[in-house]
Amino acid sequence: MYCGNRKAFTMLELVFVIVVIGILSAIAIPKFAATRGDAIMTKAKATVGSVRSAVATERQKRILRGNFAIITKLSSSATLGNAVFDAFDGNASRPVLEYAPLSCATATSTSCWRETTTASGTTAAPTKYTFNLPTSGGVVFLLQNNRFECETPTNQYCKELTQ
Repeated sequence: MYCGNRKAFTMLELVFVIVVIGILSAIAIPKFAATRGDAIMTKAKATVGSVRSAVATERQKRILRGNFAIITKLSSSATLGNAVFDAFDGNASRPVLEYAPLSCATATSTSCWRETTTASGTTAAPTKYTFNLPTSGGVVFLLQNNRFECETPTNQYCKELTQ
C-alpha cells in the first residue's frame, strides 16, 4: 500500500536498526578489547628483537675494533620514568635503540620496560630488565655474555616474547 510522500521512518524500521546495531556491538566490542592487549605484546616482542639485534651489532663492532669487553648495561639510568635501552654501558652517545622507550613510571605500572637490577653486568651478576605485562607479573630478561635472554626460558610469556 502506497502512502504517498513519507517524511519519517516507521517504528518497525527504527526497532530493526537498533537490533542490528546491538548485535554488531555485542560481537565487535570484545574483539577490540582483545586487540589492544595483542598490540602491546607485539610491541614488546618487537622491542626484544630490536634490542637483541642492537646487542649483536654492538658486539660485532667491538670485535672489529679489537675491544672484547662485554656489554654491561643497556641504559644510562635505572631511574623509573627515564629512557630504557638508550645507551650501551651507560654511555648515551652510543644508543641501543634510536627511539628508546621510557621506563615504567612506577614499579607497578603495566605494559612497560624497566631496569630492575643495576648489577656489574658480569656473568655472575648480570643486569636485569623486566617487561611488566599488561595484566600482572612480568618477564625478566638478563644482559649476560653479550646476549639479551629470558631469565626463565620456559615461562609462557617469555616464549611469547621471544619466539
